[in-house]
Amino acid sequence: MRTHLPVPLASAVLVAAAVAGAAAQEGFRFKSGVELINVTATVTDEDGRFVSGLAKEDFLLWDDKEAVEVTHFSNERVPVSLGVVLDTSGSMTPDKMGSARGAIERFMELLGPDDEMFLYRFANVTQLVQGWTKDRRALSRALNELYAGGGTAMYDGIADALPLAASGANRKKAIVVISDGNDTGSSTTPRDLKEMIRQSEVMVYAIGVDGRLETYSRNPQPRAPFPIPSPIPGRGPRWPFPIPGSGRTGTFGRSAGEGLDAGALRQITDDTGGRTEVVKDFSDLHGATTRIADELSKQYYLGYSSPGHKDGRWHTIRVEVKDRRLNVRARRGYVASS
Repeated sequence: MRTHLPVPLASAVLVAAAVAGAAAQEGFRFKSGVELINVTATVTDEDGRFVSGLAKEDFLLWDDKEAVEVTHFSNERVPVSLGVVLDTSGSMTPDKMGSARGAIERFMELLGPDDEMFLYRFANVTQLVQGWTKDRRALSRALNELYAGGGTAMYDGIADALPLAASGANRKKAIVVISDGNDTGSSTTPRDLKEMIRQSEVMVYAIGVDGRLETYSRNPQPRAPFPIPSPIPGRGPRWPFPIPGSGRTGTFGRSAGEGLDAGALRQITDDTGGRTEVVKDFSDLHGATTRIADELSKQYYLGYSSPGHKDGRWHTIRVEVKDRRLNVRARRGYVASS
């Protein structure tokens, strides 16, 4: 059974406060009251290296295939409001949890002093472990208190963290999800979650750990790939499992055969301008979090005047640079408020 923690009760207040604060920030509205569409863009070269130093004139932008003018632009690093959503299900052994803590600690070290963070966990239920803070020690203490057990309600974890991420004080808002398995116990469907994400400006990143990749690399004989299993409809966490605060213990909530569904993660991340990175082992988490932290520090901000659709529908965004040798990743669209 999914439990709702006090944060959702306060989310309306948090979002309202964030909207009021956002209106005062340059880049959200013209003084005349015309709304802006905000886009964060990542530019890389043919070798995947980040490209810096571009100017507003280097970018081309379309809204529903109509060319639009970039009216607001920045190529400087801006603070980020970042949420970490961590898998603490039963498959997260003590060694895996230790690696995850170390990678998140390293992530915190790479962020700037004006960046704020929060920490959510998900197993058979979701829980806010640490709310918005710039205090790295508070986050470290929260990480050290985590334990593993239960099923994998990943979609619920992201859905519950999303309103809090949207309430962040900084213009740039992002979530990083870390998991080693697919969803086995959420009440939130992938379709509903994707719609929730589309209605926000939060970039979603995911780091998936797929231990089977290591097995393949150690096998000298070529093997035909087999499909990554998808979540089984109606399947919930197995009993018994540890219940937060109860002191009860039991078996892990996921069997070894329920591996990572990288495709499901990409369905969540790719519309947002974020991305999914799959690594073979928890020891690779350090490199993955370092790359995401580096990316967040080298992005471009573009803003343009809203065409004023206000129809509640999805409208596409396309960003390019004039130098065709370069690649751009950005949010693919937005839902126009009705």
